[in-house]
Amino acid sequence: MNYYSLNHKAPNTTFKDAVIKGLAPDKGLYFPERITPLPASFFENIYDLSYNEIAFEALQQFVFPDIPKDVLKTIIKETLSFDFPVVKLNDNISTLELFHGPTMAFKDVGARFMARCLGYFNQNNTNEVTVLVATSGDTGGAVANGFLGVKGVNVVILYPSGKVSEIQEKQLTTLGQNIKALEVDGVFDDCQDMVKRAFLDEELTSKMQLTSANSINVARWLPQLLYFMFAYKQLHNTHKEIVFSVPSGNFGNVCAGMMAQQLGLPIKHFIASNNQNNVVTNYLKTEIYNPKPSVQTISNAMDVGNPSNFIRIQEIYNNNFNSLKDNLSSYSFTDDETKVALKEIYDNYNYVADPHGAVGYLGCKAYLKSNPNAHCVFLETAHPTKFLDVVEDVIIEKQSLPKQIQSVMGKNKVATKISSYNHLKAFLLK
Repeated sequence: MNYYSLNHKAPNTTFKDAVIKGLAPDKGLYFPERITPLPASFFENIYDLSYNEIAFEALQQFVFPDIPKDVLKTIIKETLSFDFPVVKLNDNISTLELFHGPTMAFKDVGARFMARCLGYFNQNNTNEVTVLVATSGDTGGAVANGFLGVKGVNVVILYPSGKVSEIQEKQLTTLGQNIKALEVDGVFDDCQDMVKRAFLDEELTSKMQLTSANSINVARWLPQLLYFMFAYKQLHNTHKEIVFSVPSGNFGNVCAGMMAQQLGLPIKHFIASNNQNNVVTNYLKTEIYNPKPSVQTISNAMDVGNPSNFIRIQEIYNNNFNSLKDNLSSYSFTDDETKVALKEIYDNYNYVADPHGAVGYLGCKAYLKSNPNAHCVFLETAHPTKFLDVVEDVIIEKQSLPKQIQSVMGKNKVATKISSYNHLKAFLLK
């Protein structure tokens, strides 16, 4: 499989090169040259397949021949070492739990998959690769854990000061070894802009090999399509009109779901559930795409004012607004509405959600008002204890910490404070 830049001003390249570069030389995101649908029999018999078998069939076309089939099977086995249960709330709404990995966030799969791909590519290479990543919350911890100790790979994580939860901060600032954290005086968009600028800085790129572990990287983004297949495996025998409500920030996750649909997965519709960072919600109302500075909310991983992956979504639908709108709805919710949803989910279903999942739940409710026959699955993208202050304040019940969280709470934070791109550049060149 080869990949092309969505800016169409750079040569096509291999999966290996796309992973190592992260971003194309013309600043564009990479996209696969073709998507070959899987046979209908694959989806008809999906219940009988293991998660590993599903993942191999779904991903092999995107990585071959750069990753041989036997190596891909090993990478998948090591990546998918935890469960992805669907929990039913009522006849119309379920949740897909994506927080059973080592950092208790949905990004564990993509980070672990990418780390193992990069480790394979770098196994006989004497040159080090620096993974540069911006995080609005969960990406940093997942990448830090996924890449910890990987030979020949250094990781530098930028996060906005005071705008991630205490547990999220601990997960990305306490591991040491090849993981470095930079605490940025600004918002997530500032972090993301610095990362993109670094990729285009020839003084930097002439001295070091940079790549990204944000969802702009194809190896971080594509494995997320598996979530939708895993949910379908669990639900398709009992529900025919399956809709996914995806809490959306940088739009990598919902875009990956659309890739699963392109592979033939029978998904009826997608919902992009936004907090007050609602550029896509507004776009679907007005057909005007107007990125704006992000605002801080209690669902902080979605605090993105200019979602990078939306250009991939537009590519999937050939930049046809009506085609996109037929398959994607989007709703925006306030922090107060999110808190009400957290309480409602707990009181009505005895289920503790996190703020991002609560936004997804609200997206389900909004969609079901006019589509009562659908079964809507919202993605529970992080464990609620990663947002203890919000969750405990709403449901008024003390939450016990899982072992994955307990393991980082007693460790000391180590982070370097920066406030400008020049500070980042100096840190990388030292």
